[in-house]
Amino acid sequence: MNHTDAFNEGREGDAEGLLREADAWMGAYTETLRELSTEEFTGSDASGRVTARVTGAGRLLGVAIDPRAMRDLDHTAVAAAAVEAVGAARAAMGERLAEAMEEMIDPRSRVDAGHDPLAPYIEAMLRGE
Repeated sequence: MNHTDAFNEGREGDAEGLLREADAWMGAYTETLRELSTEEFTGSDASGRVTARVTGAGRLLGVAIDPRAMRDLDHTAVAAAAVEAVGAARAAMGERLAEAMEEMIDPRSRVDAGHDPLAPYIEAMLRGE
């Protein structure tokens, strides 16, 4: 059982151990972000005529416009399609980031939104215990 579990369950825990676990988690988080930044994500507009590629860091790599779009759409519609394609690519990037974060989270250590696992320790410290 790890130190995070002890704090989540309201038991006494080793604060230094908790900090080591948090440091390890931050290292894993940083590595995950670094790996994601090297991935490429693609998105397209609703018609599929305009596609965009972005990196995992959100940097735009390119926009491809099908010649039919240039022929069938005016300049404002092409621009709107490009914006939609970039948005779709960045949404794919966001979904992958969310998946990566879910993979990192240990289901046993998830905390309910209304519960602060450190509250008993802070209250004890404030009481001078």
